[in-house]
Amino acid sequence: MNKTYDFDVIYLGGGHGSFDGAGPLAASGKKVAVIESGLWGGTCPNRGCNAKITLDEPIPLLREVDRMSDILNGQLKINWPNLIAHKQAVIESLPKKIYQGLEAAGVKLIHGYGQLQDGHTVEVDDQKYTAEKIVIATGLRPNRLSVPGSELAHDSNDFMKLKELPARIAIIGSGYISLEFATIANAVGSEVTVFMHHDMALRAFYQPFVKQVLQDLEKRGVSFIKNAAVQSFATAANGVTVNYGNDQSKTVDWILDATGRIPNVEDLGLDVAGVQYTKRGITVDGYLRTNIDSIYAAGDVIDKIQPKLTPTATFESYYLYQLFSGQTSQPISYPAIPSTVYTSPRIAKVGLIPSNVEQNTEDWKLVHNKIADDWYRQIDQQSLGESILVFDQQHHLVGATEFSEQAEDAINTLLPAVVFHYNQDQMWQLAHIFPSISASAWHKIR
Repeated sequence: MNKTYDFDVIYLGGGHGSFDGAGPLAASGKKVAVIESGLWGGTCPNRGCNAKITLDEPIPLLREVDRMSDILNGQLKINWPNLIAHKQAVIESLPKKIYQGLEAAGVKLIHGYGQLQDGHTVEVDDQKYTAEKIVIATGLRPNRLSVPGSELAHDSNDFMKLKELPARIAIIGSGYISLEFATIANAVGSEVTVFMHHDMALRAFYQPFVKQVLQDLEKRGVSFIKNAAVQSFATAANGVTVNYGNDQSKTVDWILDATGRIPNVEDLGLDVAGVQYTKRGITVDGYLRTNIDSIYAAGDVIDKIQPKLTPTATFESYYLYQLFSGQTSQPISYPAIPSTVYTSPRIAKVGLIPSNVEQNTEDWKLVHNKIADDWYRQIDQQSLGESILVFDQQHHLVGATEFSEQAEDAINTLLPAVVFHYNQDQMWQLAHIFPSISASAWHKIR
């Protein structure tokens, strides 16, 4: 370390964009600090992935019981207050565990709000800290729709803290958060209305599959208003009103603003330090370096084409550890990043999706598989679902997309074949436990 600086590397933000790399970097002998103003671990463990999947856990169970009603007797009902308490019990220890893990690796942990003073200096509560390199990993936060009455709406953080679930819920938006929370609220018993900005949901996913998932939600009672053009929110005698379209309105008990997430770039001193950014986040080069040579960025705060997901942030954080520790001098090379929408059934994908290639059958081969035709899925009487595999002409798997109750597990199983470009002989070397969802998914690509 240059003796002029307090640290080799300072990370701004304590989420996956920092801690997955900061720990190994400190363990390698570098002097590292992480600055965090909120809960250690950031969004994912505290108010994102971990909390959401805990709230979702009863839904697939309900679906399976429903499918097997001719075999299983009785009805199940979700106890929302108990589920919320369970969610809190699952996540409440995570910040401490992350803190302890970083501390054990030798990271200096600074609690407070950090602001850049220049390319090497961060100030926290009037205390200045210097480093040879700084990494901005401040993530995203929920967007708030800019309409009259926006203060009457709530965000995803509020939803996951509700002690009682409102009887009538309006959800604004049709992305991940919207459809996942619509699935949960509907299963618990709320009347759910989704106000879509356009006529398509989940644009990054294969639309024929998305439409089938939406149709299933509609059958279960979720209402979708396409091209809603939400105008304002207002108080009403019996709740709150969503005003939309051409003088149309709907009164509900609670409004969830799920219109996306935006980067945390304000009040960081980016302008003071001269760091360039857009409304989509911080601009970086192939080394995750900003226009200021000593300042880097990682995670969801970056303006990038890769999906802003936990696995992406984790990969970027680990890449910077390798870069800063001298293990690589190459620009970042992203692997295929899988993604899932935790509706029920799920939609999951990795690599090329069918709409990317279905007009070019000379270079690509599409293999369709109906979930209902898979003997393993017949065990719990699944009838809804499909997968499409994309192969190149040498039978390398280059993409897979699926909607089913176990889509995330199926795509995770296929992930190594996509990332490492397995040929057919290599695929046969992997003998999965049988019977299992992995064996079922793998059998289709060999």
